[in-house]
Formats: sequence, C-alpha cells, structure tokens
Amino acid sequence: MIPALICALVSVSVAENALDVLYPDLEFSRTIYVTEDGPRLTLVAEQSKVVSRRGGNVTLPCKIQRDQSLAPSRKMRIKWTKLTSDYLKEEDVFVAMDYNKKSFGSYHGRVHLQSSSPMECSLVITDITLEDYGKYKCEVIDGLEDGTVVVSLDLEGVIFPYFPRLGRYNLNFYDAERACRDQDAVVASFDQLYDAWRGGMDWCNAGWLSDGTVQYPITTPREPCGGKDTTPGIRNYGLRDKDKGHYDVFCFTSYHKGRFYYLIHPSKLTYDEAVRACQKDGAQIAKVGQMFAAWKLLGYDRCDAGWLADGSVRYPISRPRRRCSPTEAAVRFHGFPDKKHKLYGVYCFKGNN
Repeated sequence: MIPALICALVSVSVAENALDVLYPDLEFSRTIYVTEDGPRLTLVAEQSKVVSRRGGNVTLPCKIQRDQSLAPSRKMRIKWTKLTSDYLKEEDVFVAMDYNKKSFGSYHGRVHLQSSSPMECSLVITDITLEDYGKYKCEVIDGLEDGTVVVSLDLEGVIFPYFPRLGRYNLNFYDAERACRDQDAVVASFDQLYDAWRGGMDWCNAGWLSDGTVQYPITTPREPCGGKDTTPGIRNYGLRDKDKGHYDVFCFTSYHKGRFYYLIHPSKLTYDEAVRACQKDGAQIAKVGQMFAAWKLLGYDRCDAGWLADGSVRYPISRPRRRCSPTEAAVRFHGFPDKKHKLYGVYCFKGNN
C-alpha cells in the first residue's frame, strides 16, 4: 500500500512539474473557484398525461416557474414539438415569440397558447385527430435560460387486428399504414397494444406497430402462439424491414362524428348493391374501424352479418348470446365472400358535416 501511495505522489509531482514548464504563468493561478446558481427558469406540467378523444379539444399543460430576479423578456421563445415514437425526430407544432405566432402542418389553425397568465405556456389543440396521439415537448428559451417538459396525449379508442382480402401476412409497413387509414384508423402504438392486452386482448397473429416493430398480445398461452408453457404477455419480433417484412397490422381508432347503423332493407345484397343502398340512404358503406368504434365505445350490438367497405362481412356483438357470439363480446368476422354472388345485409355510416 505504501509503495503505491509513494508512486501516486511521485506521479502528481511529475505532472505538476510538467505543467510548470509548459504554463509558467499558472504559478499563482492554480486554484479556481466556480460557483453556480440553480436554474432560474423551469417548466412544470400539472399532468404528465392527458386523455381526450377524436374530435374533442384538449389542453397540454406547461407553466413557467422563474426566479423573481429574472426580468421578463419580450424575446422569450415558446416552442411545442411532437416527438416521434423512436424519439429520434421532432415534428414542429407551434412556436411563439412576443406577438409572432406560427402553427405547422396538420396543426395549422387548430393550436394556440392558453393565455390566462404571462407564465402560462399550455397548448390548446382543437378538433383532435387520430394522428395527434403521442408525446409533446414544451420548450421555453429566455436569453441564457431555458427549460423543457414532456406531456403525453392519449386517446380513448379501440385497437383491432387487421388483414386485407389478400390474406394474412401480406402487408409491409407502408401497406399497413394505408390499410389502417382506409379503415378509418391509424397504426397502433405499443402503449395502445399494451393497454389492450391488459384489457384482455388475445391475438395469435403478429402485426405491425407504429414504431416499426412486429408484436402480438397473448393472454392465454398455447402451443401455436409461443408455447403453452410461456407466460402471458406481448410477443415481440422486434424491428423489421419496413419494405420487405410482411405481417398483419394492429390499427387504432377512436370516436367518430357520425352515425353507424345497419341498413334495414327488404332483401339481402351483393357488395355493389350494398354500396348503392347506403348511397341511396345518404350515407357511405361503413369501414371496419367505424364498426369497431361503434361496438367498443358505444356498445353497438347487432346479430346481422353485413358488408363493410373493404369487402369483408362482419357483425358487432356487445351482449353475448346463443347463435350470435355465445362466449364473448366481439366483432364477428365472416371473411371476404364473393362480392358478386354472396348476399348479406350492409352497415352504413353517415358523417356529421
């Protein structure tokens, strides 16, 4: 121990001698005292997560707490951005400096600052869309002082697994995005899938999520779904090639502005007849996402199989009963029948303008 200590002292002495040779002017300036005050400007959010629904309005909280000695500045810059699911990019939402304000992209005309006090930086978003879901960063820069805080916007809604007429495992990531969009939905996030799993969702087919991973939720372990001796959970295939990987997709949708209904018609219809029947009634043939939203969020229940816009035939059951869905509340799926020869009812959707 003593030889090691002597070595350390010698090393320090040698280093000091070297500094003396290289920087002789430091002889009387070796001791430097640095004092630093804490941050004079911080941001706080009363809630780290707020929940709303499609078509609603929401306020993302963000308030300034500043040192009283810090004089207010007209050049204080307030900026809101949306974080991508992988946190690698930020999408501009809103920026303000003094009287200059600007909103960006799809947020244009839908966002503004809550102006209840000079210390208020909360962002108001109106007419919320499915794409608004996610994490938002509030950033304030005032001279040399700055602060940030992150707030999550969650949406009330429902997740549903989806595959097209082509069959299972036929969608790359970009096809999956289009498929969800065509059904009045967006590709679900992992958090949304996790919440659905906690609510009892069990689905053995792997599907794309918004972060580019492929996963599926299992509540009842069984041999074809990772093994019967495994624990319940989210099975994860990890990140996949967005162009070359082909899977199903998990879509997310929320409340819609309009009326979803089964069209009472004197006879069963082919697909083309079903489309025309809805149009004659002043509506459009309903989409899969609209059926899931009506079923899950509004308790819609109908034991009649009917055409939907993608050419599938389904019906929603919220009250399980014999001959309809005896064991569980579910949207029952009859596949993709022959559009020209098979006859069914039809579900329509009439939007509120």
